[in-house]
Amino acid sequence: MCERKRNISLSLIIPVYNRPDEAEELLKSLEKQSKKDFEIIIVEDGSDEKCENAVKEYEKNLNVKYFYKENTGPGTSRNYGAERASGNYFVFLDSDCIIPEQYTKIVISELSENYVDAFGGPDAANADFSDFQKAVNYSMTSLFTTGGIRGKSEKADKFYPRSFNMGYSEEVFKKTGGFSSMRFGEDIDMSIRILKSGFKTRLIKEAFVYHKRRTSIKQFFKQVYNSGIARINLYKKYPESLKLVHLFPAVFVSVLLLIFILSFLISPLFLLIILVHTAIICADSSFKNKSIKIGLLSVVTTYIQFAGYGFGFIFAYVKRVLFGEKEFEAFKKTFYK
Repeated sequence: MCERKRNISLSLIIPVYNRPDEAEELLKSLEKQSKKDFEIIIVEDGSDEKCENAVKEYEKNLNVKYFYKENTGPGTSRNYGAERASGNYFVFLDSDCIIPEQYTKIVISELSENYVDAFGGPDAANADFSDFQKAVNYSMTSLFTTGGIRGKSEKADKFYPRSFNMGYSEEVFKKTGGFSSMRFGEDIDMSIRILKSGFKTRLIKEAFVYHKRRTSIKQFFKQVYNSGIARINLYKKYPESLKLVHLFPAVFVSVLLLIFILSFLISPLFLLIILVHTAIICADSSFKNKSIKIGLLSVVTTYIQFAGYGFGFIFAYVKRVLFGEKEFEAFKKTFYK
């Protein structure tokens, strides 16, 4: 149900785990917002490296509240913040995001003029990101890698917001109870429950954030490996949520292994298939990022993404579907994407 002219009061809720530098950078970007009519709620989720001092530096210029709690994961920490929010619309951001100056103005304007129960926005790489971060961003958002499904396109029937840049109304929170305690895939689980509860979702393309994502190969591999596990966790809970595109990384890993076997047993010419694919990735990323170096790095990050997600997917499928095990944790303390 859409209505005209809503009075929107934003509460920006940010769970943080051992990332004081990221929290400070995010707050610095929020200080520069062209429209400052919002509150910020920082939820420290049992961190050893707290961001409390960074928060205190911005209390004079921002309406920011700081809470510390024991570690339970990002989903329940977002709920903790929502329970203490005074706004009527909650926006959830990851601590590794930098917020463009017009973000809150765009969100408030869009929701006031064309209200929707829940929304999501895309992410992008800022100009000052490292070459590796730009390559990761390409791998996570390109048509040739993920099909462009991560926040930049919207299906005609349904849109599933992601928690790095996601908002929903106080009414949605009260009816759904907020995020579940799932360690991986809790944002898609939340989006599914929003839609099942009869609410509407929408992509606000202009409300993008600069998403730093991971800064090393090890961190990136952990992230996508856990995403593969999350997809099986979601499948066990909502069988209808598994789409053909979600199988691609697992199929890719299987085909890649097959190509290597065939090239060894039959002919090295089978490796040309990989060569053509890497050339397409490199050329496309080089053109979009105006850098051959980033193009070459994008080949590396793309294969890390496929391998990590694919192996996580296969591993979870074997354990949960074939052997019927319950939901499990993968890499501990890596729940913050």
